[in-house]
Amino acid sequence: MAEKVKAGAVSASCSCGCNGSMALHRQTLGMAMSASDYSGAENYSDRFIETTVLNAMIPDGLQRRKFLQAVGASTALAAIAQIFPLATTKAIAQDALKPEKSKLNLGFVPITCTTPLLLAHAMGEYQKEGLDVSLMRTPGWALVRDKLINAEFDASHIVLALPLTMTLGVGAPATNTFVSSVQNVNGNAITLHVKHKDRRNPRDWKGFKFGIPHDQSMHAMLLRYYLAENGLDPDRDVELRVFPPPDSVANMASGNLDGMLFAEPWGQRAVFEGIGFLHMLTRDIFEDHPCCVLSVTEKFITTNPNSYGAMYRAVVRATEFADKIENRQQVAELLAPANYLNQPKTVLEQVMLGRYADGLGSIVEVPQRIGFKAFPYESTAIWLLTQLRRWNMIPDNIDYQAIAQKVFLATDAKKRMDEMGFATPASPRIQHTIMGRVFDPAFPNEYVNSFAIKRT
Repeated sequence: MAEKVKAGAVSASCSCGCNGSMALHRQTLGMAMSASDYSGAENYSDRFIETTVLNAMIPDGLQRRKFLQAVGASTALAAIAQIFPLATTKAIAQDALKPEKSKLNLGFVPITCTTPLLLAHAMGEYQKEGLDVSLMRTPGWALVRDKLINAEFDASHIVLALPLTMTLGVGAPATNTFVSSVQNVNGNAITLHVKHKDRRNPRDWKGFKFGIPHDQSMHAMLLRYYLAENGLDPDRDVELRVFPPPDSVANMASGNLDGMLFAEPWGQRAVFEGIGFLHMLTRDIFEDHPCCVLSVTEKFITTNPNSYGAMYRAVVRATEFADKIENRQQVAELLAPANYLNQPKTVLEQVMLGRYADGLGSIVEVPQRIGFKAFPYESTAIWLLTQLRRWNMIPDNIDYQAIAQKVFLATDAKKRMDEMGFATPASPRIQHTIMGRVFDPAFPNEYVNSFAIKRT
C-alpha cells in the first residue's frame, strides 16, 4: 500500500498562493527560508504573513519568483517592511496563534506505535510550538479511554477503534472523539510460544489462548480475520484474552498464552527473551494497515484550537522524521530510555530497522516492518467498522461512511499537512487488500455479509 499512497499523492500547495509545491517555494526564496522556518507557531505565522503580503503586492507568480531570485528574500522582505507594517502584523498574528493551554498532558502506552508522540518530545518539537508537554505512561487502553473522557489527558496515543466506539457510545458514554493523525502503519506480529514451533498451521490452533491488547483494537480484528480465513471461529475455537501490552511477554512466559498479537516491541521482546517466535507480520495480512492514532475529544479542539494546531504540527513533523529509514537508528536510540519505551536498544533497532531475529533461527530483513504515516484514511476506518460489526461489537444500523468522516479528520489533516509542505493523497478513501481480498469502502454492508464466519 505504501507505493499506492505515493502514487496517489499530490504536491502540497504553497500557502502563498503561487500554485507551486512548498519545496519549490522554499527553493525560490532561497536559503533564508529553510524547512526549519516552518517549525514553531511564531515562525510558521511569520512565513505565512510574509508570503501572503508578497503575493498581494506581486500577484503574478512568475514575476514574483523572478523578483525574489533577482534581489533575494532578505532584501525583498526588508523593502516590504518599509511600506507595510510587517513587524506589527506578525506580532498580532503570533498573539492570535498563542496556545490557549500551553501545559498539556499526553497519554501513551509504551509500544512502538506511539513513536511520533514520544519522538516529538525527545526532539524538542513541542517546545518549538510553545508547548510544555507531560507524557503520561498508561498501562492499558481502557484506562486511556477513561482519562480522555474525563479530560485528565488533553490528547493520547490510542488504538484505532476506540475513537470510533467512543463516538458511538459503545463501552462508555458517547463522547465525540477524533483521530488527529495516524501514529504508525504495520508494526505488529502474531507471536507464538516456542513450544509451538512445530504447529505453524493455524488450522491446528484449536484450543489456543491468545493475548490481545483490547477487544476492539486493530490487533484483535486482524487476529480474528486471520483465524477465520483459516477456518477457525475466534469466539469458539480459541480463547482471546485481554492484557496490557507490558504484561504480554510475562504471561506468555508463565504459560497463560499460546500466542499473542500485540504491537511491537513486545513480539520482538518475546524473541529476545527466548520465549516466543514470530509466526507472521501483520503487514502480510493487511499491508500498511494503521494501528494506533493520536486522538483528541471534540471539547479539547473547540476549547483549545491553537494548542491543538501546535500539538498537531509537532507530532506530524516527528512522524515524517521517523518514517525515513535513515533516521530509524537515531529514533531507536532516543526512545529506548526508561522515560520513553524502556526497552533494550537492540530490540527497538530490530523493529525500527526491519532486520530482526524471528525466533526460528533466521535473520529476516523487512524494511517496512513498521512505518509512520500521519494521514488518516477514512477507508481504513470503514474497514475496521465492518469488522466490529462482523463480530457484533457495534450496532447494525450505522452509517459507515458518515462515522468515518466524522471521526477521521481527513479534510483537516490534508489542509494542515499541505500547509506544512508534506504530501497528502488525492482521496481519503482507497481500496485495500486484506489477505488477497479487495475491500471497497463504498460497499461496507455487502462486505460484512460476505463472510461465512461472523456473529451478525
